Amino acid sequence: MMDMHQGSLMLLGPTMNPKVAFELSERIPHLGLRMKEHSRRAAEFAGRMKKLGLKVIYPGLDDHPDHDLLKSLANKDYGYGGLLCVDMETEEKAYRLMNLLQNYSQFGLMAVSLGYYETLMSCSGSSTSSEMNEEEKEMAGISPGLIRMSIGYSGSLEQKWNQFEKAVARLHEQNSYQKI
Repeated sequence: MMDMHQGSLMLLGPTMNPKVAFELSERIPHLGLRMKEHSRRAAEFAGRMKKLGLKVIYPGLDDHPDHDLLKSLANKDYGYGGLLCVDMETEEKAYRLMNLLQNYSQFGLMAVSLGYYETLMSCSGSSTSSEMNEEEKEMAGISPGLIRMSIGYSGSLEQKWNQFEKAVARLHEQNSYQKI
């Protein structure tokens, strides 16, 4: 007999819910394809974002401090992952960009969790890392305007890129109006 009222059995249960188990079994066969596309798109977006003049942090970029190490460890078929960061320097700029990306161009969704097939983004300093003090954030490289993005794989890459560019152009327009 097992005591299911405390410990790990209470939290996790002795068996998985059958519906959840079935849903997982339906998704696992194509997980590799999804992860390859997730990573491929993130690498493409990181390069294009950098060409736009944005400060991008992505281990697949040659200028990332750990690029060579990660290159030696990574599975070349899966690249460097589907997460990247864009540093907008201030929280206000980060939220303005994320608001445009979500509500103006429909590029992605603001969220704390970054696990979904749509593009998700969060401003780490005021969300997932908000419990850290300023010194800890600085040591971890988390600026107030750091946006983490999990690049999704819905829609075509060009469609999503056009949505991103549309939001960035609108942000530049808004910045120009504010200087007048």
